[in-house]
Amino acid sequence: MCGIIGYSGPLEAGKLLLNGLAGLEYRGYDSAGIAYFDGESRIQVVKKVGKVAALRECAAKLGDVSHCGIGHTRWATHGGVTQENAHPHRFGRITLIHNGIIENYHQLTVEYGLEGKLVSQTDTEVAAGVLDALYSQCGGDPMAALKAFAARLKGSYGFCILFEDHPGEIYALRNVSPLVAAYTPSGALIASDLTALISYTREYFVVPEHHIVRLTPYKVRLYDMDGNKVAPEMMEVSWNMDAAMKNGFPHYMLKEIHEQPEALKNTILPRLAKGLPDFTDDGIPDRLFADCGRVHIIACGTAMHAGMVARALMEPLLRIPVAVSIASEFRYEQPLVDAQTLVIVISQSGETIDTLAAMRLAQSLGSPALAVVNVKGSTIARESDYVLYTHAGPEIAVASTKAYSVQLAALYMIGCRMAMVRGKLDQSGAKAFMGDLLDAVPAMEAMIQKKDQVRNLVTHLINAPDAFFIGRGLDYAFSLEGALKLKEISYIHSEAYAAGELKHGTIALISDRVPVIAIATQDKIFAKTVSNVREVRARGAFVILLAKESARVEEDIADIQIRIPDLADQFTVFPIAAVLQLIAYYASVGKNLDVDQPRNLAKSVTVE
Repeated sequence: MCGIIGYSGPLEAGKLLLNGLAGLEYRGYDSAGIAYFDGESRIQVVKKVGKVAALRECAAKLGDVSHCGIGHTRWATHGGVTQENAHPHRFGRITLIHNGIIENYHQLTVEYGLEGKLVSQTDTEVAAGVLDALYSQCGGDPMAALKAFAARLKGSYGFCILFEDHPGEIYALRNVSPLVAAYTPSGALIASDLTALISYTREYFVVPEHHIVRLTPYKVRLYDMDGNKVAPEMMEVSWNMDAAMKNGFPHYMLKEIHEQPEALKNTILPRLAKGLPDFTDDGIPDRLFADCGRVHIIACGTAMHAGMVARALMEPLLRIPVAVSIASEFRYEQPLVDAQTLVIVISQSGETIDTLAAMRLAQSLGSPALAVVNVKGSTIARESDYVLYTHAGPEIAVASTKAYSVQLAALYMIGCRMAMVRGKLDQSGAKAFMGDLLDAVPAMEAMIQKKDQVRNLVTHLINAPDAFFIGRGLDYAFSLEGALKLKEISYIHSEAYAAGELKHGTIALISDRVPVIAIATQDKIFAKTVSNVREVRARGAFVILLAKESARVEEDIADIQIRIPDLADQFTVFPIAAVLQLIAYYASVGKNLDVDQPRNLAKSVTVE
């Protein structure tokens, strides 16, 4: 979850590292630091609690010129947010940065006699101490030391390492935690995310697990653990630098909300053939959909909420069981999956550690895995049996918006193709389904254009300690994501409830002027949801009702009504998602909070 960058080359390393960290800050922003070889080939370390801007001020005072260094922006795991716990960590001849968790750090502390020698509370400093000892044992050979080092570690890690007596060189290795690397005319680069490289190159490679990378000013070399050179699999970035910039928007989140219609078209249109969903170019065969007896969706957070919508869509459409599991729970519940179970794993980054481990478990039990991911070459994409890439481009705001929308689009297309293959939809029915999906794109765009209306309605939310979302069927699935968005960026305690459950306990939480966002877009159960709205209204709730334009309901049923374009029930999630994202966004702005980097959170969850 931390941001990592390393550079060796002719440019001024300090400036490049700081700029790279600023671009990676969404991965963690508790503290930041850099380490570099100075003009006399000595390693200097500068680190600071807080954001990269504070580090930049501190580093500017030093005035050193360097051409090789590493940088880190932290999301705290081991140890609190302190100067001592910030990266980089130095021990003996080793200076390193780390993304991940070393699970056996206590055992290593004892085994290598590190008690009383450590100045931080981190597992990372323990790792530095272990590597320093191994480096001495291996006679100052970095490759041999790193091979022995990897054999001693348990857990996840992405390391970038400076050896004191190898100026100008950076070594790296990884297990689970992502690293990408590139050599450019400007020098050699390595980072935890492509956003740090895109200013310098469009070509890169994903560092394979259990491999060692050596960066020098003139080359990036990749080795296996036996020291053999390996030719990296080069890839090309499919988006430009503008996609990772704010481009005049006050926040990345608002920009990414606006990018959703285009992202949906980029995900849907290349997979349409004569109006039908077609995964031929993705290498996904129809037999995958025909042979399965059930579907199990695995994901975390927002991606899991996309899975909940997919379940509510797929089960009545396909008439087979569809389950959704939180990835961190799936791993430990003795899951009922087998060769007849199609497992669909969803992850924006393709590196979410719980989702990756859950997928590996499902595959070990015989299930084929279809991954829906946004990042080309990511670990989940490489290890899944089949992969369906979404085309959201980079998503910088911590709160997911366009990644959610394109995940939904991909899942809807999967559902449609499965229904065709299994004889639940004929070609005309499938074409109508895809037509409705395409109609959802301008409907979403129309709601984004109503952002000023949404901004004006959140005034009551800003000072509320609690808020509740209610809905039935698909509307309830939509509500889950709305509640998550509001709580994660506005810090308002918000929960989603199935509207029919209100009378079974939840209605006790409703009191005078408590905000209730009621979603009622499903025609068959519209009257039922409206009756639940009346129940909370009768108890003093401040109700915001989201319904279709054609829905007929008395004006005083809610304090505020927001109408979305008329769509088939199954497709209202897209305009509703835009409204719920805007509600959360403007609530956060209204409270003067950091929209893009909410407290305690980070973008890519690569630790358990």
